[in-house]
Amino acid sequence: MSDYVIRRARLLGEEVTDLAMSGGIITAVGPDLDAPGHVEVDATGLVALPGLVDLHTHLREPGREDAETVLSGTRAAARGGFTCVHAMANTDPVADTAGVVEQVWRLGREGGYCDVQPVGAVTVGLGGSQLAELGAMADSAAQVRVFSDDGKCVSDAVLMRRALEYVKAFDGVIAQHAQEPRLTEGAQMNEGLLSGELGLTGWPAAAEEAIVARDCVLAAHVGSRLHVCHLSTRGSVEIVRWAKSKGWDVTAEVTPHHLLLTDELVRSYDPIYKVNPPLRTADDVAAVREGLADGTIDIVATDHAPHPMEDKECEWSAAAFGMLGLETALSVVQHTMVDTGALTWAQVAERMSAAPARISRVGGGHGRPLAVGEAAHVVLHDPEATRVVTAADSASLSRNNPYAGLELPGRVVATWLRGVPTVRDGELQETN
Repeated sequence: MSDYVIRRARLLGEEVTDLAMSGGIITAVGPDLDAPGHVEVDATGLVALPGLVDLHTHLREPGREDAETVLSGTRAAARGGFTCVHAMANTDPVADTAGVVEQVWRLGREGGYCDVQPVGAVTVGLGGSQLAELGAMADSAAQVRVFSDDGKCVSDAVLMRRALEYVKAFDGVIAQHAQEPRLTEGAQMNEGLLSGELGLTGWPAAAEEAIVARDCVLAAHVGSRLHVCHLSTRGSVEIVRWAKSKGWDVTAEVTPHHLLLTDELVRSYDPIYKVNPPLRTADDVAAVREGLADGTIDIVATDHAPHPMEDKECEWSAAAFGMLGLETALSVVQHTMVDTGALTWAQVAERMSAAPARISRVGGGHGRPLAVGEAAHVVLHDPEATRVVTAADSASLSRNNPYAGLELPGRVVATWLRGVPTVRDGELQETN
């Protein structure tokens, strides 16, 4: 393992300083460091951030390796500046046992590009009728602390209450996919005037908001932790804000695509814009940006959802829900939040590194500040760069990128995982 010294980086976008790494640890931070024997990295003009942590990633393995594998997904994550991702449970077989979550966890470690923390299923087979082996997954080598049936809602209130009660024993959290199923049967896009105009079955905001409100009350009732996945409506923001005002232990995430894209894109009938929850109105986009800025929404999570070509390049009604997000997340956040003055780079580090690591209780030094003695999870980002996104330029096995053709600001120049470079000059490195 080589030692590195990063020269003249803007730490969290502020002070210009050097940063030295050795043995997987940050050994020195300060101007003009004396670092003999270290590989020198010129970071003039670049922003240094702690390694990003994604609380919501679909890696598809096991079962759908045609769409993504743990290796390909973590390579995409490294290119996006992530050093830890949380792999959702809707695999085949479902990650509802200690054996499956340990398999996913080990595959991440073997790849060496990004730590993979499995998310365990709440219910057996995501079936919504019987609790999965929550305790066994928590006690496994993967030490699961986040549980979600993402892709499906835990719609049974009694079962949701039991899950919230169960995870209290090991400080776990239930990450809810807030979608009342009976209000969204056959739904294809956001419900409104546009859905009527386009002749597509509408997906009402109330279907999300009803579950968010119910689960906030349930979490408060049992004194447990609730995390709201991919919050997308103004009403959901207001409900979470209300819950937090009462001191309830509720956190929430927003995706990059819900920060930028609106349902107007559905006019094209291009299934690249078909996602769950659906793209919402410009007013909803404004509301989630406000919520992220004022801390009502705690984190940005990608909901990276790769699909093979045949599942997306078809008629709208038959297409799968989901979009890629790992490699573009930081650029979208810069565009929507930093360049608009809504967030500083220090606040980006909080919402994309520290807070997700705190919510998931993940170890390994993830989410920690860039300080002496901390694990050397480091990202260098060039905020002055611009790029036109192309679907082909991706480490993912899939190409369902909703930003293809858009010009976005910023570029991840380098990523280190425990002091090992996974990306240099924007290119993936060999890690093993």
